[in-house]
Amino acid sequence: MSQEATDTGRVRVVGTAHVSAESAEKVQSVIETEQPDVVAVELDEGRYRQLRGDEPDDLAAADLLRGNTVFQFLAYWMLSYVQTRLGDRFDVQPGADMLAAIDAADAIGTDIALVDRDINETMRRFWNRMTQIEKIQLIGGLAVGAGNGLGIGLAMGVIAGIFFGPLIALFGNTIGITSTLLTRVAGGALLALATAVVVWIGTATVLSTENRLLSAVGGGIAVGGIAGFGLGIAEPITAQLGPLTVRVLGSVTLGLTAGIISGTLLGELTNVFRTQQPEENIEEFDMTEMTDTDVVSAMMAEFRQFSPGGAEALIDERDAYIANRLVELRDQGQTVVAVVGAGHREGIERYLKHPDTLPPQESLTGTQSGRIPWSKLVGGGVSAVVIGFFVLLALSSAGNRTLLRLFGAWFLINGIFAAGLAKVAGAHWSSSLVGGAIAWLTSINPFLAPGWFTGYVELQHDPVNVSDISTLNELLSDEERPLGALITELLEVPLFRLIIVVAATNIGSIVASTIFVAYLLPLFALDLGGVSGVVNLLIEGARNGWQIIWTNIT
Repeated sequence: MSQEATDTGRVRVVGTAHVSAESAEKVQSVIETEQPDVVAVELDEGRYRQLRGDEPDDLAAADLLRGNTVFQFLAYWMLSYVQTRLGDRFDVQPGADMLAAIDAADAIGTDIALVDRDINETMRRFWNRMTQIEKIQLIGGLAVGAGNGLGIGLAMGVIAGIFFGPLIALFGNTIGITSTLLTRVAGGALLALATAVVVWIGTATVLSTENRLLSAVGGGIAVGGIAGFGLGIAEPITAQLGPLTVRVLGSVTLGLTAGIISGTLLGELTNVFRTQQPEENIEEFDMTEMTDTDVVSAMMAEFRQFSPGGAEALIDERDAYIANRLVELRDQGQTVVAVVGAGHREGIERYLKHPDTLPPQESLTGTQSGRIPWSKLVGGGVSAVVIGFFVLLALSSAGNRTLLRLFGAWFLINGIFAAGLAKVAGAHWSSSLVGGAIAWLTSINPFLAPGWFTGYVELQHDPVNVSDISTLNELLSDEERPLGALITELLEVPLFRLIIVVAATNIGSIVASTIFVAYLLPLFALDLGGVSGVVNLLIEGARNGWQIIWTNIT
């Protein structure tokens, strides 16, 4: 604690730990002793209302789905989850220090000042300041810390496997993956799927959801691997499917298999690594150390090393924002007790001593011009290539019928995958159809995503509330809840369902675009004379386009 005073007012800064009963008691004692004019707390309006138990406002659809806000919200949720788990371990409600300050202020009739920046603004600037690698490390680290390594590894493996499949279809011949092998794999996949369905249905009344799933997957893999792939008894069936279907099914199955195996190994290695780490004796941990200057400084330095830009948005800017508010109160002649996290105390005190070094308050809010958006530049380049491909074909002698077939295939495959996965994820029909209808355009535009449109319509049916985060934290904290029940209850929470629906729509469009390039585009190329024929048509289109331009300017 420290006091910074001028001739007109005085500010006393109290640094706390947000999950510490000792901090809450200290805050209450200081306020009762000081009897200040104002108690300033490190909260914004939304967090203040949530802490007081008031019903928070629904999140606006435009705000929630704008830009990377979904990912920012995920990061905020995960950070909130970690804090909730810490609170559970110490049997203290997260934010107990702030609540104690509010209650103490109410008890003596003192005004309360909410001096922190809006959390949405902070998370937006925090996310934008981080590099792509830092974002992956943050989300991955929080996910692994909060969940089971095997489950996360499997999920990552499935996602990776979806993209391995088309790559195998395109380049499999170079590594010895022949059509015969793909035929055997496709047959094994069909038998595995049929066996899994039979086992799943047949064990509905005798096994739990988890055991049914394990039995279905295990039985399917065993039958598909031995009878289908090993013995080839499904070859009469695959012979009726046609070469394209066999190629798609075989390569996707190989991709998923490779992804799942890799994800499983990664997950198991993660679990082994975590179990080998020395466990901290949580009972002997002294929470008062969390407010010690040296300990806090070391923690802040470590975070700055991990993400300098993120630390600037999450710590430095908020130090300045809070200090600006406190200087205003002090200049008004108020005596203030400011209750802030221990990590902010040093920076705030420095600004209070030297208010002339404070940046303008308006520079700490609003949009920022960050680093060069390489991902958008690359995405824009991809869009230009795809659009240029269609334009050059249109200017060539390929014919309108070919272009219509090509565009029709692009539209249908994007729409089917995007809308289908959205519906599987729990979207309403209207939401999934909107996402499917727009997917053809957004799949080549880095500034749009079909999930935004699906999510926007979904929010008209089920509004999302900040309180959903608390509900999710409670569900995830219950380690004894069966997996099937947990998934069902998670999907009943509007925020979780929205995130899953948005992600599923986007993944569907990405997968569809990959399949189009890997499987369907080569078929169209054959009709146009193969690769050389397509290249000749593109050159012809470029020449015709140049002639049109030259004619118009001369």
